[in-house]
Amino acid sequence: MRLLIRVIHEAFNEPKSYFTFARMSIEVKEVSKIYGSQKALDTVSFSIQKGEIVGFLGPNGAGKSTMMKIITCFLPQSSGSVKVCGFDVSEDPMEVKKRVGYLPEHNPLYLDMYVKEYLGFIAGLHKIEGKKERVAEIIEQVGLQVEQHKLIGALSKGYRQRVGLAQALIHDPEVLILDEPTTGLDPNQIEEIRNLIKKVGKSKTVMMSTHIMQEVEAVCDRVIIVNKGNLVADDSSGEISKSKNNEFVLKVEFGSAVTEQQLTAIQGVVKAHNVSGNNWVLGASEDIRDAVFKFSVKQDLSVLEIQKVEQSLEDVFKSLTV
Repeated sequence: MRLLIRVIHEAFNEPKSYFTFARMSIEVKEVSKIYGSQKALDTVSFSIQKGEIVGFLGPNGAGKSTMMKIITCFLPQSSGSVKVCGFDVSEDPMEVKKRVGYLPEHNPLYLDMYVKEYLGFIAGLHKIEGKKERVAEIIEQVGLQVEQHKLIGALSKGYRQRVGLAQALIHDPEVLILDEPTTGLDPNQIEEIRNLIKKVGKSKTVMMSTHIMQEVEAVCDRVIIVNKGNLVADDSSGEISKSKNNEFVLKVEFGSAVTEQQLTAIQGVVKAHNVSGNNWVLGASEDIRDAVFKFSVKQDLSVLEIQKVEQSLEDVFKSLTV
């Protein structure tokens, strides 16, 4: 009992190292970043829990890389606060860096070093015990066994990305930040990197920036979208499609000819586009299926096909970032 009391007492009197497991992996509160007269980020707030794989999306210049550099302590914010595993990036940057693995968009590697040599060098920077064993373990984890004795400069783009992932993972971080991790890879390499990210995401928090919507849908549990420095969406990809897209789209094939004027006169229909023949796509602000059926009965028309068109994440992304 005395031992238990002592452990509890020490825990509550050590605010920076105990109970961090109960906190969010990443907490961003009202963060802004200003470059001269340009505001790259405007009071952005979000949090990410342990074990989540989050897609961080936005058009070029939206502030994605800026936010990632702030989270990884490469860049200070102008205002607001960021915590990683309970540690403030401004007050405890070294503690944050111990817990974060970072693969930037432009993968910085020493091209004149051998793969195994480079990873040993990175392991030394992190003061990893059992460095030799850890390098061998991470080489196997990212699939670099065959390439480990080659110069990094002689590797393909795909294998260089693997080396970048290896250096980000070698110190076994709690949080992994990936900025465009599959850019420039061929389809097979993309699939391999995606599978590796999903595997890593089972035990770590992963925040990944990408322009490939299919990648987000395949890998990520959640999506955060920024545009012009503002957060415009934060939810699962499915829920974003439902909640952020107010347009109801219906594909209808009639048994005989109808006009655009007739269709736009249906209650709720805001636009009608003729695809071919008697095939139409109708846009509305609400579910118009019942109204279309009533119209068809009134006009003595047969309906050969009627189908609700689900909007993709790419459609929603475009609507939110125009």
